Amino acid sequence: MCDVDESALRTLIDGIRSGDTTPDEAVARLARLPFADLGDALVDHHRAVRQGMPEAVYGPGKTPEQCVRIVGELLAHGRGPVLVTRVDDEQAKALVGVHGAAVERGGCLAWRVPDTARPERVLIATAGTADVAVGEEAAVTLAAHGLGADLLHDVGVAGLHRLLAHLDRVTGADAVIVIAGMEGALASVIGGLTARPVVAVPTSVGYGAGLEGVTALLAMHASCASGVTVVGIDNGFGAACAVVRMLGPR
Repeated sequence: MCDVDESALRTLIDGIRSGDTTPDEAVARLARLPFADLGDALVDHHRAVRQGMPEAVYGPGKTPEQCVRIVGELLAHGRGPVLVTRVDDEQAKALVGVHGAAVERGGCLAWRVPDTARPERVLIATAGTADVAVGEEAAVTLAAHGLGADLLHDVGVAGLHRLLAHLDRVTGADAVIVIAGMEGALASVIGGLTARPVVAVPTSVGYGAGLEGVTALLAMHASCASGVTVVGIDNGFGAACAVVRMLGPR
């Protein structure tokens, strides 16, 4: 196994020093640093050391066989969670068939999800039911990094009383991910209600002038609520990763 987080590298060095690990064993483990060449993919084992979070696998554009090989490399020669996002039914069937049961949510699969959650509370608020899939992607990404998610759905500004009925959940969260299409106004509303980090995700939900999420994206960037972070359209994964960085290491 090629364990490449900081503590594992220290353990490896200590093992060489004490004689418990031979030089040949150490070379074999380190041979996959900083990446493993699978021919059509270069799997980045070193990312957890650099960024504090391991590489994730983006499903679209990959064959089921490629997904299986990449996940197999991460499971066999890495440590920590293994996450695949936006898989289709064929990819999911192949992955589970070879690598066993995974946490399945929002079109994502995750293996080695931590058994114990971190103490921080992250709220995921979606403006409408059509935004839930993006929220689920954010939730499974948080779970892979040991963060539980409190999901609050269908609280968009067309019925603001729905959000205000859950104000304690907003102000009590350590970070909030706000997911909204249409004009994206929910991000400004929540950004003005809490002092905690707010990460806004525009979605492609909306009618003609919504421009498949561009209107929400620009509105969120122009928010009058100071310090709101904005990620790309439909990018629940990116929003969750931003929260992980903001909250710091476990």
